[in-house]
Amino acid sequence: MIPAQQTIGSSWLAKAGLRPTRQRVALATLLIGDGQHRHVTAESLFEAAKKQGEAVSLATVYNTLRAFCDAGLMQEVTVDGAKSYFDTNTHDHPHFFWEDEDKLTDAPSDQLVIAQLPDAPEGAEIASVDVVIRLRRKP
Repeated sequence: MIPAQQTIGSSWLAKAGLRPTRQRVALATLLIGDGQHRHVTAESLFEAAKKQGEAVSLATVYNTLRAFCDAGLMQEVTVDGAKSYFDTNTHDHPHFFWEDEDKLTDAPSDQLVIAQLPDAPEGAEIASVDVVIRLRRKP
């Protein structure tokens, strides 16, 4: 990995108060080392790490992604109640889910208008609203 990208990954971890273990730095560098946001699954990040020659298990990738989410570095976006994507952009924004490709991308926030949400049931409050717009390519 490029040292400058590793520095970016290490700084990202430090910002959240996470200890910069070798595996965390490697995964952080893959996620944000080039300054671009990513939408990954644990499996896709695991494959990217393997291609870079990183010795990391799939379980470690899952645990690391969970730690990144808990620290506020990423957000988890669940599609179909089962498939989780992890997004390095933690600002509130909608997503497109491309059904034909099993791919998640950002949707333009400035084009989304939610006029009103239903009242939360008695004793509950709305914690967040996730907008996932499902797409498929036209034949």
